[in-house]
Amino acid sequence: MMNDYDYRGLITQAWDLFLGDTSKWADRFFYLEAIQRYGGPVLDVGCGTGRLLLDFLSQGIDAEGVDNSPDMSALLRDKAGRMGLQRAVYLQGMEALDLPRRYQTILVPSSSFQRLIDPALARQAIDRFYRHLLPGGVLIMPFEKARKEGEPLVIDFPTREVVRPEDGAVFRRSVRNTYDPATECESGELHYELILNGRVVAKEDHNWSPATRSCAQAQSRRLYEEAGFSDIQLYAGYTWEPAKDDDTLWTIVGHR
Repeated sequence: MMNDYDYRGLITQAWDLFLGDTSKWADRFFYLEAIQRYGGPVLDVGCGTGRLLLDFLSQGIDAEGVDNSPDMSALLRDKAGRMGLQRAVYLQGMEALDLPRRYQTILVPSSSFQRLIDPALARQAIDRFYRHLLPGGVLIMPFEKARKEGEPLVIDFPTREVVRPEDGAVFRRSVRNTYDPATECESGELHYELILNGRVVAKEDHNWSPATRSCAQAQSRRLYEEAGFSDIQLYAGYTWEPAKDDDTLWTIVGHR
């Protein structure tokens, strides 16, 4: 599976620039409070370039990361080195997770888990998470329905540009997302350009088809139950309020 990864090339180079300032994102505060509640060590699955992992480490939290993209992991290690933060970052797919350590808290932020389109691989991944938890440890994952009722099946997002400060290069990104109700999967068409001194010096097209699988609350709870988790709680978005039936973003906490 190591050759099967989507985050590469210009996507990776522009990743942090398009994210911008993430210090006030709701999930950051939620995960920090979760770590205070449940304890460490912590595993950040799908850690990317370190948005959360480097934040945790800078606060003295015992945390490690895993990602399946060599490009993203290389950037993370470079950033960690410049910050003087050295901690294990593993290069593995979550469905094949095999690490030397067990954790008190495993986080799978964003839509990382829903990128496992094959239900069999999703079940395999959650089984791996269970095995990597200490007794009493918790698995925390957000889930999201791809479309609210009445939303269009095709969404063209506004073209965005960001500037790389060190050389003034401009990254331009266009994204189209398409949802297929029959398969409950969303696909993405991404076009990237790198512009230097007014000239387009690189172009990339990425077709993520499909990119993510939508999920219902009952389906996500059943995944946890079938893997052996107990005391399973569904929370609204990135809050500690119980999820309502019509919530389209919820976070599950389950105990080993």
